[in-house]
Amino acid sequence: MQNILEAIQSGNASSEDFANLELPDHYRAAYVSKDDVDMFEGLTTKEKDPRKSLHVGDVALPELGPGEAYVAVMASAINYNTVWTSIFEPVSTFGFLERYGRVSELTKRHDLPYHVVGSDLSGVVLKTGMGVNNWKPGDEVVAHCLSVDLEGPDGHNDTMLDTEQRIWGFETNFGGLAHIALVKSNQLMPKPDHLTWEEAAAPGLVNATAYRQLVSANGGNMKQGDNVLIWGASGGLGGFATQYVLNGGGTPICVVSNEEKAAIARSMGAELIINRSEEAYKFWNDENTKQDPKEWKRFGAKIRELTGGEDIDIVFEHPGRETFGASVFVTRKGGVITTCASTSGYMHEYDNRYLWMNLKRIISSHFANYRESWEANRLIAQGKIHPTLSQTYTLDEVGQATLDVHKNAHQGKVGVLCLAPEEGLGVRNPEMRAKHEDAINRFRGV
Repeated sequence: MQNILEAIQSGNASSEDFANLELPDHYRAAYVSKDDVDMFEGLTTKEKDPRKSLHVGDVALPELGPGEAYVAVMASAINYNTVWTSIFEPVSTFGFLERYGRVSELTKRHDLPYHVVGSDLSGVVLKTGMGVNNWKPGDEVVAHCLSVDLEGPDGHNDTMLDTEQRIWGFETNFGGLAHIALVKSNQLMPKPDHLTWEEAAAPGLVNATAYRQLVSANGGNMKQGDNVLIWGASGGLGGFATQYVLNGGGTPICVVSNEEKAAIARSMGAELIINRSEEAYKFWNDENTKQDPKEWKRFGAKIRELTGGEDIDIVFEHPGRETFGASVFVTRKGGVITTCASTSGYMHEYDNRYLWMNLKRIISSHFANYRESWEANRLIAQGKIHPTLSQTYTLDEVGQATLDVHKNAHQGKVGVLCLAPEEGLGVRNPEMRAKHEDAINRFRGV
């Protein structure tokens, strides 16, 4: 691995040099063990500690198949799916690996007693399998997390609908929180030249998710002038949603939980802020049984106060159970609630009268297809959308990084250095970076 790192850092190694590098038979990675699946039995979700379940150590390098690539991972990032994997909720991911392993002889590689996690990366292509034409050793890349083969007809209109669609590093093995990752070549995209390794790795999953959920015709299909309610507007997903609304000529109504987070939203250019702590909304009278419609109305009145009497065109939903009833209520007649997650609970409840009688729509959105991911990455590369990286850990500290996300003790995205020995490396276009330095660092240290 040291020879690989030296070639990357030299800045002058050719594609042939990378192709001739000897690859190790083992590499360092963050993983969960099948033996630990029951370790948190009897504990509540909040009590489960990823530091106890995430291991960092050597694992065997898998066989390289057709249409695949090895990538030397310089940096990765934490997503909520790594939290779910680490606490074995809502189900153990080893079930995903077992089912994937039954697809073909090649996919059996993924069905192992350990699961290498991580759905983001930035790094350098080391080797490609048969049939890969668009990428070569030495290419500096980022990866999106859609794993798909497209052998059946269902995914050819939208690859997210393919029957064998999976999320890499969550529903497949050999993810990005490692020194080497195994990816399909159609996951690769060019690394933005003006960003460091850790900055380039951070947007991947959440940036493309926000793009599809809000901008794409497969999601909210946002247009200029739309009022968009964004829950967690300074978080990993919300930070990108806020940027997309502003970049696309809409008006974000940003919901945050404290003044520090409100300041981040304002720094992005948002003006309409709702601080949940100050307003003290209590949408549920009893967290198990009943919501309070009076609080929905009070929330809607606050929105109209900010917008000059207008209602919400699109709700950018991801908290789920805690907020969904309010989201349905405040959406305008004919408006859209787009949902991509349920971090506060999967069992959503809402008053269906406000949905059906007002012709509102709920649109489900899950990650993004290759085209949507490419467009989202292109906007990063053009400096129109910026990373939301707030803090970076080392690979050995991946348990603590995941705990931060689990406890919501972070802002934006939490990065992880893999092969990169320190932060700040990998910038190839310092002139462009200088133009966007403040925006790139907006979330730093928060």
